[in-house]
Amino acid sequence: MNREYHKWYSTRLGREMELLIFGHSGLPVLVFPTSGGRFFEFEDRQMISAVGDRIERGDLQFFCVDSVDMESWYNRNVPPRWKIARHVQYEDYLIHEVIPLIRKKNWDSHLVALGCSFGGYHATNIALRHPDIFSGLLTMSGAFDLSNFLGGYYDQDCYFNLPTHYLPNLADSWFFDHYSRNAYILCTGWDDQCLTQNQHLDRIMSSKGIPHKLYTWDTWNSHDWPTWQKMIQEYL
Repeated sequence: MNREYHKWYSTRLGREMELLIFGHSGLPVLVFPTSGGRFFEFEDRQMISAVGDRIERGDLQFFCVDSVDMESWYNRNVPPRWKIARHVQYEDYLIHEVIPLIRKKNWDSHLVALGCSFGGYHATNIALRHPDIFSGLLTMSGAFDLSNFLGGYYDQDCYFNLPTHYLPNLADSWFFDHYSRNAYILCTGWDDQCLTQNQHLDRIMSSKGIPHKLYTWDTWNSHDWPTWQKMIQEYL
């Protein structure tokens, strides 16, 4: 299996960022780590090996990015305004630095955003905010409303980066035209701590006529890697 390590200094974040690429061709997938996770998490947690045969065949290519969650959402040493500002810088890095690398490595016109748990937030937010760039979304036990990380603080950046806040009011036909062409899949389980958040996002997307699927598994320990390994095999 082709495995590439990349590292460069991001002027948008003011620090070095790392990522891993798995595969040589196929559907490109941008992978976000879980809370405080790193770019090597999907490899360490056997998520790559779970679909390793498809990667080796050239059906899938994974781009596993690092996060700055400990500098943004989970940073208790800064005010909420800095948390959301750091997140905005992170998306800027993804759109203007990571996406060009993906397009250089992979000419497939599609691009899927993928994440588990907290990574599901990142995948959902960026895919819904940029439906012209991302043609698909797969979340497993995703968390979507991060209001509790902001301690009551709220501004436009907060609003436009919380999918359960901006989606209900969205009326721009440009977004819905793109949504109708894309594929969105939410996966959760009956014992998942994020079940209600998935059900809430499902209701919002249904009310806005956004084509999507919500799959709720009847399984134990659904908010964990063994279940996510099975989900990625089933839905990606």
